[in-house]
Amino acid sequence: MAPRGRKHQTLASSAAASPRPRVLAPAPAMETTTTTTVADLTDFILQAILVRLTPADLLRAALACHRWRRAATLALPRVPPLLGYFFHPKGPSSPPPMPTTDKTHHPAVFLPLDAAAAASPRLSLDLTKGFASTLSIQDVHHGLVLLTPHSRPKSPLLPRILAVDPASRRRVLLSPPPRDALPERGDLWRRERCVIGVAVLARAHPSSLTFDAVWLTVDGDRPRAWVASVRDGTCDSCRVLPRAEGVVVDFDPWWFEARCVHAAGNIYWHICNSSRVLQLDPRTMDLSYMPVPAVLGDRFKKYRVGETPEDGRLCIASIVDDVSLQIWVRGGGGESRWSDRGWWLQREICMTKVLDTVPGLPKDRMMRMLCTWLSDMDYARTGKVFICTWGYGRYSFHLETGKLERLVMKDGKEHGDPIYAYTLAWPPQFLAAPRN
Repeated sequence: MAPRGRKHQTLASSAAASPRPRVLAPAPAMETTTTTTVADLTDFILQAILVRLTPADLLRAALACHRWRRAATLALPRVPPLLGYFFHPKGPSSPPPMPTTDKTHHPAVFLPLDAAAAASPRLSLDLTKGFASTLSIQDVHHGLVLLTPHSRPKSPLLPRILAVDPASRRRVLLSPPPRDALPERGDLWRRERCVIGVAVLARAHPSSLTFDAVWLTVDGDRPRAWVASVRDGTCDSCRVLPRAEGVVVDFDPWWFEARCVHAAGNIYWHICNSSRVLQLDPRTMDLSYMPVPAVLGDRFKKYRVGETPEDGRLCIASIVDDVSLQIWVRGGGGESRWSDRGWWLQREICMTKVLDTVPGLPKDRMMRMLCTWLSDMDYARTGKVFICTWGYGRYSFHLETGKLERLVMKDGKEHGDPIYAYTLAWPPQFLAAPRN
């Protein structure tokens, strides 16, 4: 028994001499660290933590105190949080040689970004089916959706604008300015006026329905902007700006696309078969033409204005000769030594093998050029572009991964053109202008 006792004692002494207490010793220190970490965080560490939060959690953290709000301001994502997409569904069309298109105007729908968003309360325009079928989305910007009657007016009368905030279900109906609001002496109500489209100019704090919207018309051979100001859900004032004398519309105004594109702080209207686009600066309300690369515009390629996904620079994208997808950037050529009307070719992606994966798409080059075109760059700066085909489906293409994805709904309808990204009004005013 004695040897056993000595062995037991030996084991006990060995256990006493073991480093186990040292392993448990840091526990009090951890408790002390936990109680002092939040107060002792440096601004750099706090910002590094906040930048990893989702937009919703970041907004909650910003409400903790003034210091956290300043840190949250520096941690704001560059791109507004994307919630999903609005579009008018479209029935599938038949391919050549006997192409058919679905001319039915389907009410706009909202497609949430992911399954988690689908499980939450769905965003909606909250319109009756009969009323929604008479309206068409013309612009989605700053969390607002602008709708006008589906048929583009062929009269000099400006259409009413229904502005909807889907997040809050608030809405306001904007009536055009009266005829006596024209600023120029002797400026008559022109019968040759042509309504081009409407757009959101600016929005104040998203907690109130306060924003400015614009109608764009061509009066004679000059464009003109008509501005409506909404304050707390009520149309407060309307004003009509003088015609832009420096911009001559020397073509049929119906070549203007009715919808606009917001990019790099300005608003653009594409012109069919043209080497230029119409540009509106929402800060100064100046209208001007912006030339596009000659290799695109002068050859009547279909190009689209947008923003580069990585830094939001103004760019133009186009599928050229069914061979390559080109991205042109405005100004700052970097490594490029030459420019085309102030544009630099930033990147070029071969599309031949990508389009070969589209089921049934003709291999003949001329037929493929006829049946395929670039419809838009994703406004949400996801790195995707949208591609339309004539009878072979609608697709999204990711510039970085090279993934081509079919855009089709459960009932077989395709995503319509255009596809409007719906983002939050960003950043909220209390983060955009932090106080000391």
